Amino acid sequence: MKRIKIPGFNPNVSKTERILSLLGGAYMIYDALGKKNKSFTEAAFAGYLLFRGSTGHCAVYNAMGKTKPDNESRNVNIQVTQLVGRPPEEVYEFWRKFENLPLFMEHLESVKSLNDHISVWKAELPGGVGNLSWKSEIVKERPNEFIGWQSLPGSEIENAGKVEFKDIPGYGTEVHVVLSYTAPGGIPGEGAARILNPLFEKMVKDDVRNFKQFMEEWKGSEA
Repeated sequence: MKRIKIPGFNPNVSKTERILSLLGGAYMIYDALGKKNKSFTEAAFAGYLLFRGSTGHCAVYNAMGKTKPDNESRNVNIQVTQLVGRPPEEVYEFWRKFENLPLFMEHLESVKSLNDHISVWKAELPGGVGNLSWKSEIVKERPNEFIGWQSLPGSEIENAGKVEFKDIPGYGTEVHVVLSYTAPGGIPGEGAARILNPLFEKMVKDDVRNFKQFMEEWKGSEA
């Protein structure tokens, strides 16, 4: 990732936190300007996040006396539950074929399985500000019930999660998604993640909602 160099604005934000800032800022711009009643306050904050991500400089950190990026981290968790009107076997089978995920996850560009447990993921950041790629490994699995994964060492953003498929007789399948990612920057990074977390949570909720719609309309020929 190239950093825009502006005299007087020395970098004090880690690479991973810059990526989070760009992701959050681009999504906030899209969300704020796409509303019927446009939020210029939200758009202004989005502009600050984009500046923070592109330059690597955070004025808040600077005021706190933080002059260099650090790699301390805290975990942030997102949980989403959605009822899908299809049997657990169908829902699990479709999700387990990871190449299907970009069909309903708008931010995912591609997923390529290297073997039965390791896959390469590529995601496009909102607003076309860049993309990310990482390798993920399935660490625990029960067919038709549970898939658990984690990113492999070297990922730009460390993440882990699980998706559970619970049979709800007469209704379909309850899909429960838990996603954990690492917020950079120690305590300040955790604070930034709390600001960005609702945006990421909305993205995950939209993905799972799209999954529900896709599965309930899907006839089985696409998998």
